[in-house]
Amino acid sequence: MLELFRYDFMVHAFEAGTIVAIVAGTIGYFVVLRGSAFAAHALSHIGFAGATGAVVLGLSPILGLLVFTLASGVTIGALGNRIRGRDVTIGIVLAWTLGLGVLFLSLYRGYATQAYALLFGQILGISATDVAITLVAAVVTVAGLIAMYRPLLFSSVDEDLASAKGVPVTALSIAFMAVLAVAVTEAVQVVGVTPAAIAVRFTSRPPVAILAGVGLALAFTWAGLTIAYYSPHPVSFFITSLAFATYVGVRLSEPIRRRLRGAPG
Repeated sequence: MLELFRYDFMVHAFEAGTIVAIVAGTIGYFVVLRGSAFAAHALSHIGFAGATGAVVLGLSPILGLLVFTLASGVTIGALGNRIRGRDVTIGIVLAWTLGLGVLFLSLYRGYATQAYALLFGQILGISATDVAITLVAAVVTVAGLIAMYRPLLFSSVDEDLASAKGVPVTALSIAFMAVLAVAVTEAVQVVGVTPAAIAVRFTSRPPVAILAGVGLALAFTWAGLTIAYYSPHPVSFFITSLAFATYVGVRLSEPIRRRLRGAPG
């Protein structure tokens, strides 16, 4: 294991991966609870158009990604919990922005490696500066979630009741999607919402589910990075495959666990 940390690129990858896993595990719980998995996935691809547009203009791809994801996140958040209409809108915008990203790439006369890295993820090529930026974005994300934790949890469980109690559900929805956009910007190679989806299968207690999601995200990320060090294949494949295999195993074991819970002690 010590061999992994002989190289700066692996140290930076583990640092960034750890930060990303913590954020993904934390915000992933609310993404699952609010039924926003498609929106979270779409934001990273919508941001691709912003990244490539920034490359064409000679600006930082991160800046373009942030602008597009924030604008899209705020728009999606304003749609509230109208899931059917929201998902149709997201699908239309996603298709258009991917086409827009391809157009920007065709206009660029150099090698848009930075923009491609933002689309497909390149955690093993991350620099110390990128790690610092990721850390700042993570602090902003987690601080935002802490600030709106209780009303966000209430509105995520029952939006109608929360609205009747005076909770500003639309404002919360917009704020949450803005925070999610920052999370997507800091790491489009994110582990995703799978750790949170696994965690909620075992507990209905939000703090426990969030901690479990973070723990699973860390485990998948660290294991994926370790395997990728000894393999020529992309690290994202290993991380997502470990998460997916675990999720499938948990779902398949549910009948057995239900029978065990129902068995006399």
